[in-house]
Amino acid sequence: MLPLSKEQEVALSLELATKRQEHADLDAAIHTLSASGLADQMLIQRLKKRKLALKDRITQLENI
Repeated sequence: MLPLSKEQEVALSLELATKRQEHADLDAAIHTLSASGLADQMLIQRLKKRKLALKDRITQLENI
């Protein structure tokens, strides 16, 4: 793998931080919706799927 430039490192770090925050936000939203008992299960499943995709991207970024 080629070494990253400083700009690339900064961009990847920013993306990683953004994805981690979005993952945490989705986790909180899923928890709140599930606890309310009024949430549409299809919505919760879509949020969980998005959260899993974010986790995969976070893992990719961490491995770079």
